[in-house]
Amino acid sequence: MNRKLSLSLFALLTATFANAAEVDFTQEIKIVAKKQSSDLKNKIASYMEDVKITQGSLNIEADIVQVSNDANSESKTYIARGKPAKFSQLLDDGQKIELQANEISYSPSSQMIIIKGNAKVSQEGSMVQGDIITYNIATEQLSAESTEAVTTILKPEAKKAVDKKTEEKLDSTIENNQ
Repeated sequence: MNRKLSLSLFALLTATFANAAEVDFTQEIKIVAKKQSSDLKNKIASYMEDVKITQGSLNIEADIVQVSNDANSESKTYIARGKPAKFSQLLDDGQKIELQANEISYSPSSQMIIIKGNAKVSQEGSMVQGDIITYNIATEQLSAESTEAVTTILKPEAKKAVDKKTEEKLDSTIENNQ
């Protein structure tokens, strides 16, 4: 992957968590599902069938979501599965980030997000797609891999509009030079 493409991918996904709407994490978590079960001994909660999780602007939709607690610590792992499982969130700047895959795994303690199986990340018209996409929030490193090929689509930068005064100055300069 060339350096420019690597930087573009980095820019696309760095915003995902660096600028995630901080207010979301102060909101209550609401989980709605048709079924729920808990394995208290192994500290695993499962939510099944039409699972919808919201926390502020953060939304997860999946067929099943499992939350497991590490027996030796307070750390949790969240795994959402679906055809596809979907994650979306508004960032602090108001832009929306969307992830979708057959499986979305998030481990807050290691600050890792791994999406597997038809994995796709979209933001502002740009997109990265492959079999597995891994993002380390702490180191801001992204990797994408696929048995076929990783696809990246980058939205072109919008051209800046020339304001009226600049346009008038350009017209005046052109007229004076003729």
